[in-house]
Amino acid sequence: MSGYKIGALAERTHTNTPTIRYYEQIGLLRRPDRQDGNQRRYSDEDVGRLTFIRRCREFGFSIEQVRTLASLVQDRSRSCMEARDIAQTHLAEVRAKLRELKALEKSIAAFVATCDEKCVGGPGPDCVILDDLSVGSPAGPRSCCGAATETACV
Repeated sequence: MSGYKIGALAERTHTNTPTIRYYEQIGLLRRPDRQDGNQRRYSDEDVGRLTFIRRCREFGFSIEQVRTLASLVQDRSRSCMEARDIAQTHLAEVRAKLRELKALEKSIAAFVATCDEKCVGGPGPDCVILDDLSVGSPAGPRSCCGAATETACV
């Protein structure tokens, strides 16, 4: 009996067994031979492929991008520049997400600053800042809790 059981494969590749089964189901990882007791048995080649898949996923590549990258590994007629192009496209997507996250961070920081400046702990249903979230940008600075002054909220 040679090869690795699914638990040993999971341990060697820092993956879990449901993920291995999923990758088999979607065709990223070959379905292994079964031996004694119908147990899956994986080879060193499977260890390499699963490690490759896991690393690609850690980089945030989509399943389809991983599928394409994995096919490049096996096809000598295709250029490694295809891998570079996939990585370049993914990098552009990551950078766009970073810009979006920076803008989100700025908005949330402004919201927190407004809360720090205007809120004094009144009842939630009367909170102007929470109300502003449902109507968009506030018309101008208002005191919290619908009060004319901050101290009236206490």
